[in-house]
Amino acid sequence: MITYTTRFTVTGISAREIYYFLLNCDDDQYRRWWPGTHLAFHTIHRTPSNVGNLVYMDEYVGDFHLRFHAVVKDLVPDREIVWQMRALGILLPAWVRITLSQTPDGVTLTHTVSAGYRGVGSLLDILMRRYLSRKFERQMAEHAHIEFNRLRDLLQKLEVTVSL
Repeated sequence: MITYTTRFTVTGISAREIYYFLLNCDDDQYRRWWPGTHLAFHTIHRTPSNVGNLVYMDEYVGDFHLRFHAVVKDLVPDREIVWQMRALGILLPAWVRITLSQTPDGVTLTHTVSAGYRGVGSLLDILMRRYLSRKFERQMAEHAHIEFNRLRDLLQKLEVTVSL
């Protein structure tokens, strides 16, 4: 299993604002979040609980162009969202987890990308490491820091209110 984790604090924003935005974002909002880098993000299929939502995402992370479908696999309101990647209708052994912890000044955010197998299947991780390289890890960490500070700035401009 390959796991890359980045943890940082974003001031001036709440966990609820981030959580709400990520579950309700559309392509226009996503592009405004980071023009030229964030290309598309929208929900294709929505469930009443949001667990099982199917989303599409298209973005640049440094030198990497990421385009994928993902299913919301787990939610903890205002605290965590887990997406599992999907291709050709099959869930892949790859996840993105955003964990939010409210602080007095903002949010401590943990961004985790994991992919691979446990046990004997971990032999296939060697192939995944060709794409999920140390370069990808560095660029993903930098991307996450920048994008969530940009999200705070966007939400302040939009004066988005989150329903309680």
